[in-house]
Amino acid sequence: MKKPKENYKVPNLEKGIAILEYLSLCPRGETLQEIKSVLDISQTTAYRILSTLVRLDYLIYHDDTKRYKLSRKLLTLGFRSLNEHKLLETVLPRLRDLRDEVQETSCFGVLGEKNGIFIEQAQGNHTFRFVLSPGKPFELHCSAPGKAIMAYLPNNVRDRYLSYMEFTRYNDRTITSPEEYLKELEIVRKHGYAIDNEEELTGVICIGSPIFNYIGYPCGAIWISGPKDRLSKEVIRSSAACIKKIALEISEELGYSKR
Repeated sequence: MKKPKENYKVPNLEKGIAILEYLSLCPRGETLQEIKSVLDISQTTAYRILSTLVRLDYLIYHDDTKRYKLSRKLLTLGFRSLNEHKLLETVLPRLRDLRDEVQETSCFGVLGEKNGIFIEQAQGNHTFRFVLSPGKPFELHCSAPGKAIMAYLPNNVRDRYLSYMEFTRYNDRTITSPEEYLKELEIVRKHGYAIDNEEELTGVICIGSPIFNYIGYPCGAIWISGPKDRLSKEVIRSSAACIKKIALEISEELGYSKR
């Protein structure tokens, strides 16, 4: 399909999309002055676009900080475009079940264009717990959900994501080569779950399992995150069994069959 000709473009629409893409990289949001300066848009045009996006609920404006942030409306549209809205509806109550069983923060995420995307969570019952913002990207080479999904992708899709990965080193535990990573994925397939053993954040352990849709494709993952002081080897073993069980239940609700 040919791209539209230049004379059919809508400049203010392009500027609006540029604002949305820019704000997707700014979890704390940005002010009007920062947005117009970075994107080189006049103040009047930027204000009109921002006001329109707020009115349509694509952005949230905070009076106290004077910052604009993305709302969750784009997340909803993204799920509809993927025809995975039922996935979110199915996962959310199960996340709470998982949290209640293991007490730790339970999370759900999917693959994005080049990395993983955190979607939703059920916050843990401990005073100290992890809280993430929806839409936050996560690395594939050092995260439990990243490994859990990558381990079950078709080879051609897995290799495409591998070509994007930079294998950034966060500490001595981080996997930094494709060869080592592929060996790790074999272990994930053997056990049915993946572990982030302090590979990105020292002192933090994550355990995750994939979710499969009706054709057996890994359409996401659920996982828990907690401090290593609470996640002993025995707790990791029991938590992994619980995560696998609930991930399978979600997958079966989506039409997946192990046979």
